[in-house]
Amino acid sequence: MHQPEWARRSRDIQPFHVMAVLARAKALEAAGRDVIHMEIGEPDFTTPEPIIRAGQIALGAGHTGYTPALGIPALREAVAGLYASRYGIDLDPRRVVITPGGSAALLLISALLVEAGQEVLMADPSYPCNRHFLRLVEARARLVPTGPESAYQLTPELIEQHWDSRCAAVLAASPANPTGTMLSAAELRALAETTARLGGHLVVDEIYHGLTYGCEASSVLEVAPEAFVLNSFSKYFGMTGWRLGWLVAPEAAIPELEKLAQNLYICAPHMAQQAALAAFSAQTQAICEARREAFQARRDFLLPGLRDLGFDIPITPQGAFYLYADMQQLGGESDALCRHLIETEYLAVTPGLDFGHYRANQHVRFAYTASIDRLGQALDRLALGLKQWPAC
Repeated sequence: MHQPEWARRSRDIQPFHVMAVLARAKALEAAGRDVIHMEIGEPDFTTPEPIIRAGQIALGAGHTGYTPALGIPALREAVAGLYASRYGIDLDPRRVVITPGGSAALLLISALLVEAGQEVLMADPSYPCNRHFLRLVEARARLVPTGPESAYQLTPELIEQHWDSRCAAVLAASPANPTGTMLSAAELRALAETTARLGGHLVVDEIYHGLTYGCEASSVLEVAPEAFVLNSFSKYFGMTGWRLGWLVAPEAAIPELEKLAQNLYICAPHMAQQAALAAFSAQTQAICEARREAFQARRDFLLPGLRDLGFDIPITPQGAFYLYADMQQLGGESDALCRHLIETEYLAVTPGLDFGHYRANQHVRFAYTASIDRLGQALDRLALGLKQWPAC
């Protein structure tokens, strides 16, 4: 039978390795196995009740049609208010673009800033969709190898070293996926100044803001008001399935972003936008803060346990809900270890191959999106799995 020839861009975009792990985990669960999920970057908490209730009310009130492409004014104003209360930033709501998830914000950024053939600098390791969106617009990511010496983050020196005439922008993340490390205000300022001097745009992924432990995250807008910022209601507010995010952009970019949004997806879901207004209530904030404390307790429980088993985690992550663990002293490769753990111990974790190329197959990402009881079981299973690991 004739094999259809799909567009090269589709062939070049790789699936998540973690999705293969998830698919196998689901198959094992369907067969009656008890699988512990530490692979997917999704909070195990459901959406806070005030948001759910607001969504139900929105449906009952008939908020099921299109909205303006940039989002309903009330939600854009509420997001601007968050920057005032959390960071002390006076942000014009007209600079806020409501998107169908943080993914759509990445799509808008890629379409707006990068010409075909151009490149965007980003850390290796980093979130894989960033580079895939660039491929979709016929551009590419230039992955910059980073390690614990820079907290797995880009630095002005690395940008200077890897920048050339093909580069259009720098994409940083704080807190970062998969490492959970953060950039200080001074570090963000230095990135912004370096990128501007080289003639590029700075984009910062702040999707895990709110989920920080023992410190507060700085927004790049505090030190570089013209930077582009990506954020989402998925992580801190627990609204993954509602598909709602936002983008903060310079005022001059808003007309172009509006045009792109109109053509690419029309608008974010109306019901989700109405529901998200409840995310800023005192009741919801109290729920989200209690969950943040739970994530911190999980980090503090899991981190020493993984280190005791031989994983090297040189930097204690300050945010998100991941531990990016070096398994070099255990021997073997992470994709093989992840297959071994799911098949023998029914423990699902993510191989580092999803996050780039630099030392990727000697790293595993553990998501602490399960209760401490389950994490304790996971450590027990991991210990058993490592005893049977051929490389040990």
